[in-house]
Amino acid sequence: MAIARWVLPLWKAFHNGKSHLCSALTYQACLNDINCRFITAINLINELTASISDNTFLKCLKRFARYELLAIDELGYLPVDKQGCDLFFQVISNRYEMGSVVVTTNKPFREWGEIFNGDAVLAGAIIDRLVHHGEVIKIEGDSYRVKK
Repeated sequence: MAIARWVLPLWKAFHNGKSHLCSALTYQACLNDINCRFITAINLINELTASISDNTFLKCLKRFARYELLAIDELGYLPVDKQGCDLFFQVISNRYEMGSVVVTTNKPFREWGEIFNGDAVLAGAIIDRLVHHGEVIKIEGDSYRVKK
């Protein structure tokens, strides 16, 4: 299984299979012996924040940089404080041109400043690194939960 350098972000408003597609991609990567990790955006930030407290931040940051595929789910669903924004940027910046990233979000790029604590400059820097070698996939359609 070959993975493009960057595949991101999968976005659509709500409930149309972004997380399922992202987790399935990660699962297939695992089956093909690709070193990967699936994590929600808020858990990624919480893990990095905890690593600051126990003095393992650099080790944690390096771990996120080593994955061949890092799948980050649910970016934009929960608010992120200034420190969390900075930590997220460091992960994306350290991975830039190093490995694949998949990001799922319910927000279009024009709203990413809101995700990152109102910091449009930081949001722009993250977007720039992600789309430079990336493929943006917009998933359209009705919520699969509403169809049930």
